[in-house]
This record gives sequence, structure tokens and C-alpha cells, in this order.
Amino acid sequence: MEENDIAVGLDIGTTKIVAMIGRKNEYGKVEIIGIGKSKSMGVHRGVVNNITQTIQSIQLAIQEAESDSGLKIKDVVVGIAGQHIRSLQHSDYITRPNPDEVIDADDIHTLCNQVHKLVMLPGEEIIHVLPQEFKVDGQAEIKEPIGMYGGRLEANFHVVVGQVSSIRNIGRCVKSAGLELSAVTLEPLASANAVLSQEEKEAGVALIDIGGGTTDLAIFKDGIIRHTAVIPFGGNVITEDIKEGCSIIEKQAELLKIKFGSAWPGENKENEIVSIPGLRGREPKEITLKNLSKVIHARVVEIIEQVFLEIKNYGHEEQKKKLIAGMVITGGGAQLKHLKQLAEYITGMDTRIGYPNEHLAGNSDTETTSPLYATAVGLVLNSLEHKKSQFQEQVKFKEPDKSSEIDPQMEEMEEGDQNSDEKKQKPFRKSIFDKWAEKFKDFLDNAE
Repeated sequence: MEENDIAVGLDIGTTKIVAMIGRKNEYGKVEIIGIGKSKSMGVHRGVVNNITQTIQSIQLAIQEAESDSGLKIKDVVVGIAGQHIRSLQHSDYITRPNPDEVIDADDIHTLCNQVHKLVMLPGEEIIHVLPQEFKVDGQAEIKEPIGMYGGRLEANFHVVVGQVSSIRNIGRCVKSAGLELSAVTLEPLASANAVLSQEEKEAGVALIDIGGGTTDLAIFKDGIIRHTAVIPFGGNVITEDIKEGCSIIEKQAELLKIKFGSAWPGENKENEIVSIPGLRGREPKEITLKNLSKVIHARVVEIIEQVFLEIKNYGHEEQKKKLIAGMVITGGGAQLKHLKQLAEYITGMDTRIGYPNEHLAGNSDTETTSPLYATAVGLVLNSLEHKKSQFQEQVKFKEPDKSSEIDPQMEEMEEGDQNSDEKKQKPFRKSIFDKWAEKFKDFLDNAE
């Protein structure tokens, strides 16, 4: 199997670390050929707070994925989240030196690179620069300006910013685990790739990924990313509340939440009771399911209200910005019973639970298509896209334009290229993302 055909996503979460290996089949769908997961020990609210434990957890997940697939993993695409992530809107423009030539990909690279030079707060770094709409010589609402004539190229950007130290720590963990970091992707964007359809992105949709430590939000409208946010609450806070409210240990609280938890207290009758074994020699504890769901309900309402506040900040109330497709909830927290009904009740928006089977092959097992693995599946998809665009760039570079006249100087250069192996592997034009990944690698290599 060629290395270009397979991709590995590494989801470093607060509760679990997942390594997932995938490849494209002949129908263009993605097959998951290996999966490994381990308990995440050194991550708190999406941010690494213990390097050694995180490295061990990554190695365990990678080993499991390797033995599951029979392949050796070299490089991975890593998801990044955490409460340090923020996003902002920015407009920028360039004046083209020659308006008589059509706009090409280089002009867009130049414009995006200009945004990368924005001055951030101390200790912050730009993770993604995502163009939304372009303007050419004042003509607005252009989605694809390539091939058009114009002197002034302008665009609105969605800029995602994170803390340098947090990104570096993740990079350090991945490198110390013996892996290459091929790219870094914002986790809500990865999850959105895995669970949303193109129609939903066009109509307007809010993706809510309820993880262990954080809840990630990504809003799409007209097929374009409009807003991202990371809310520092997740499933762990619910477990913590159950632990405190019922005076039990964390392991029992987590099991209670998964087996009997519900976000809607009205569903449980007063006489439904669960008995929990007491600690060494102590009496067992009896907990009513109604009380349990009241504790869960209070925290889930808080999470959904925070999310709804972000959706309002985006401007959901305005007619033009209305999210017709409503909300899609995914992540481990989406498995909580009656969450869909509660979300609809609080926000008044259509809601569905998101399963990452949008681009997966039909024979994928039920484990892979659980909301729990939405981010990991999304990272595999991103990695495959990343490799495909690299491959296309290489092909473009290698194929000379047969229609144009061949310049004798060019012929000489080509002959020279054939003689020298080094020149033969001349680098193709890199996307901004590749350039950023390279800078980021250098940055990590230079870090002591």
C-alpha cells in the first residue's frame, strides 16, 4: 500500500487519545483500517498539562492502531482545541501590480500571507486563516476570484488564534512519541468535516462537539465557516457534578452518567433507584435516578446556554444569518439521553445528533461511526485532503504545458534537471497551510 494513500489522525482529548488510520477506497469514500485509543492522562480542558503522561498515552494509542492495522505510523495530523482558542474577523486587501493579468492562486497566497503577519497579543499565534468572501475592484460576494481580472483584491477572513505555548507543547509531545507532525487542524473544523453535509453548510448550521474537557462550536452559512468558539465545559464537568452531588468516586460517577444519565428529569419516576457499592466495608449508597438527572440537567442547560450565546453573537437573529439547518450535536457528550430534546427546547432550533458517517465507506463498523470519534474521523479526512492537494501540486509542477511554445532555455534547464537528482525533486508550490506547518516544525526544532 502506498504511503500517500493512507492518513493518520491523532485526536488528543481530555478524556481519551485516539489514533485513527484511514484510506480512500475506489469509490472515493474513506475506509478506517486501524484505530487505537488510550486514556488521556496529561490533558486538562484540551490543554497539555503533563508532557510525560501525554507522550505515554499517545504511544499507547499509536501502538494499538499499528497492531490493529498492521501498518507503521510515521506522521500524523493533530487536532487542536482548548480554552485558549479564539477567533476574529478581519478584512485585508492587496493591489495587484498588473491588473491586465487574471487573478491566480499566487495572488490569494499573497493576500493570506499578509493576514498571517497580523500582530497578535503576546504569546498568541495564528492557526488558521480562512477566506470567506472576496471583493474584486469593489464587486462584492465573490466566492472564487481565480480567473477574474482586477487590480484590487480584497477579502474577509475568519482568523483562528491560539496560544503559542499550548501549540508547542502538543508538538513536543507528538515529536517525543516518535512521530512527525504533518499538520495541525482546529478540532471543530475537523468534526464539521466528518458529520456535516454540504447542504447543511449551505443552509446554515451550528456544529456543537461536546468533548470531555471542552465544547467546540463551528458555525457555517452559505458553505463558508462563519464563527468558531471553544467553551471550557464538557462531559467531565457533568461527571464532577455527579461526584460532588452524590458523594461518590469519579469512576462510579462516570458509569452512572453513561448507563443511567438523562438530560431530562421529567423522564424518571421518583421510585427508580440505583444502588452503588460502598467503599471497602461501607454500606452501599442508593441514588434516585430523578436526582441524578436533575444534577445532569442543570449542567447541560448551562453548556447549551453558553453555546446559544455564541450563536447569538454570530448574529443568528438576523434574517440573512439565520441557521436553517439548526444544530448538530456530536462528540462523546452527544450520547447523553434526551440531549436533543433539551437542546431544541432551550434554543428553539432543529437539532440532530451527528454521526461521522458522512464520508465513510458503507462497511464501517458501528464503533467508528459513533459521535465519540467525530474529531478523529475528521482529522483523517483532513489528512487525506492535505495529501491529495500536495499530490496535485506535484503533478501540476511535473507536467509541462504542451500547448505553449517550448523555450530553448527551458529545454536546457529540463535536461539539467534530468542530470541532477536533487533538482529533479524540485519543491512544488506550497499552500499556505504547508508553509505554516513547515515554519511550525522549524519553530519546534529550535525550541529547547
